[in-house]
Amino acid sequence: MSTVLRAFEFLGLSIWLGSDVFLSFVVAPGAFSVLASRDQAGAIVGYSLGRMHWMGIVCGVVILLARVLRIRSLTSLMAPAALCIAAMILLTVISQMAVSPKMAVLRVRMGSIEAAAVGNPLLAEFARLHTISVGLESGVLLAGLAAMFLMVREAAAR
Repeated sequence: MSTVLRAFEFLGLSIWLGSDVFLSFVVAPGAFSVLASRDQAGAIVGYSLGRMHWMGIVCGVVILLARVLRIRSLTSLMAPAALCIAAMILLTVISQMAVSPKMAVLRVRMGSIEAAAVGNPLLAEFARLHTISVGLESGVLLAGLAAMFLMVREAAAR
């Protein structure tokens, strides 16, 4: 049973990291280079990001639950790998609940990001939030890579 639970931990983290890398380096750049407008591309990326966030949160909970069941102790959540997963969940929740909704409201208020004037304060606020969003996603990716390294090291030590 321990092997199955450890497999769920690695599977959950692999799915989460893979989706983050795929969205960041394939879907987003592809949408902005292939679609007819930046507004369409932004809509696709925003939709995909929301789905990825919820999937990541579920994966994070599964990882932590599998870890507790495998080790049979809540103190297992204090291990560095588990803390990285908790950080990933926190950053993702902040992005999904605080940053993304504000960006969506700004998109609606502007009507079109593509047509917004350069000096538009709504566009400036959108750009600021986009920078925060990218930073949060980068944090998730870095914490995930650290978690993977730490999980592999834990598995090799046993």
